[in-house]
Amino acid sequence: MRLIIFGPPGAGKGTQAVKISQEYKVLHISTGDILRASVKEGTELGKLAKTYMDKGELVPDNVIIGIIKERITTQDSQKGFLLDGFPRTIEQAEALEKMLNKEGQRIDSVISIEVDDEEIVKRITGRRVCEKCGSMYHIIFDPPTNMGYCNKCGGGLYQRDDDSEDVIRTRLQVYRRQTEPLKKFYKKVGILKRVDGLGTIDDVFERIEKILKGIA
Repeated sequence: MRLIIFGPPGAGKGTQAVKISQEYKVLHISTGDILRASVKEGTELGKLAKTYMDKGELVPDNVIIGIIKERITTQDSQKGFLLDGFPRTIEQAEALEKMLNKEGQRIDSVISIEVDDEEIVKRITGRRVCEKCGSMYHIIFDPPTNMGYCNKCGGGLYQRDDDSEDVIRTRLQVYRRQTEPLKKFYKKVGILKRVDGLGTIDDVFERIEKILKGIA
């Protein structure tokens, strides 16, 4: 089983990716994790990626594609994989298709977790973090006993800068702009599956399972 998972920030994509990986025994491949690992291991592509990362620049498509190619051809990916964070552009999607075709493989399904922007804003802007122990809360879904203070250590709770509404809306705009062309690309191929991201973690996973049982 070879899968791609999409989802806006705050949609629970990472949580669902882990559950899919564990339940179906497929390798969870996160672009961010791969980049960090390649840099740490000092591979040629990792060294090249580091030159861009150190300057705060985006790693070019050809470098990302090379790193992904290295990863999906390793022994532990032969039973299947779940791509998280790749592809991000049509060029990357086309390159992925070509490299899989050479191996006689293909993507079985692209899962898009759908959550509207207002729900995402509510989810993320409500997050609070303890300044002492780092415990996480949510003012609506998981509030502390005493508002503003951590249940565990009594430390003050704060909102991270990147959880502010302005930052979230900007990130959502970027996500929609990047992802919509990819959705059209995979819809045309006939493998895009949209999943309602509202409800509990188990609710969403149950919807995903209905899709995956048809291809497992």
